[in-house]
Amino acid sequence: MDKFDVAIIGAGAAGLFCAATAAKRGRRVVLLDHNAAPGAKILISGGGRCNFTNLDVKPQNFLSQNPHFCKSALAGFTAQDFIRLVEARGIPYHEKRLGQLFCDGSAREILAMLVTDCAAAGAQTRLSRKITDITKPGHFRIETDGGAIAADALVLATGGLSIPKMGATGFAHDIAKKFGLALTEIRPGLVPLVFGGDQWAWMQGLSGVAFDAVATAAKASFHENALFTHRGLSGPAILQISSYWQDGAIKLDMLPGTDAYEFLLARKAARPKAELKTILAEVLPARLAHNLLQPPLGNHVIGDMPNKALKNTAEMINRFTLHPTGTEGFAKAEVTRGGVDTSGLSSKTMEALAVKGLYVIGEAVDVTGWLGGYNFQWAWSSGFAAGMSV
Repeated sequence: MDKFDVAIIGAGAAGLFCAATAAKRGRRVVLLDHNAAPGAKILISGGGRCNFTNLDVKPQNFLSQNPHFCKSALAGFTAQDFIRLVEARGIPYHEKRLGQLFCDGSAREILAMLVTDCAAAGAQTRLSRKITDITKPGHFRIETDGGAIAADALVLATGGLSIPKMGATGFAHDIAKKFGLALTEIRPGLVPLVFGGDQWAWMQGLSGVAFDAVATAAKASFHENALFTHRGLSGPAILQISSYWQDGAIKLDMLPGTDAYEFLLARKAARPKAELKTILAEVLPARLAHNLLQPPLGNHVIGDMPNKALKNTAEMINRFTLHPTGTEGFAKAEVTRGGVDTSGLSSKTMEALAVKGLYVIGEAVDVTGWLGGYNFQWAWSSGFAAGMSV
């Protein structure tokens, strides 16, 4: 039976970074994954260019039952620390918007950096390994279809349930429960919302239409693009608010920064013979303007409309209330919301308080970042924290 100081399960962003960090400290590290290749989600992230971090990472950019838990790890390995690694490798990158950093070329450059660092530090990577059982008779004993492995420390880095076609499973959650760690509620995060009934009927024919919006739910608001899909709404504003929404309503401001009522009153005075759909098409996509004016609002000559009717129209534009029927689920979710309860983990090392040598990092933990590079930064920061401790 092979013996290691550290066994890390999951060769994604957090696992790779943790493995390299621990191996650089002289630890004997083995990195295991059931997939045939490492970093599958890294390669598809950011449209293939990997939004690897954000220039403005703060604890407020993360959701957790304990909003303070992420502070220590984020301070211990910052976005600037990862940027220095990228720059040292000569990987060109750019800021897209809102501090989001992407490779100029391909996400493969980030993955290659991580894989190279693991190999150079001496970490062994064993892929296509199915794990059948994990026990702790003293050290950890990991049974795989390629033989048993013993390790003094075990790091769970297999992520969550999002994008199962990429190999995502609930493995980390299952092992955490086996060792007595609690889980918070687990659900899809950064995921498109779906609609039914009259609201879905209203959206018919709008698939592919994008518009500027502020989406609001549960006291959180995000100003970014929204996008109609064949089942409802997506786009950055919707993905962001989906992590806060559980049931009930969301509100959409489809004319951010503009008082729609004042705009319509001004147009009524300046262009009294124009149709309302023509006026709305000045500031909204034409197809969206047309669908908004289906009954009960209807299309009218703006000069013939009483101000009360204009106010109703404006209310819909600035404060459109929608009731999603659900989400697209884990198949389309970018992250898993919830995970291993942080109350059972050390915020400085990511080690389980009740199980010496057991660590949980990355998406498997109840720390979920916003869209925009924050979840990768959590992978680097939590992976580093564990890698420096194991």
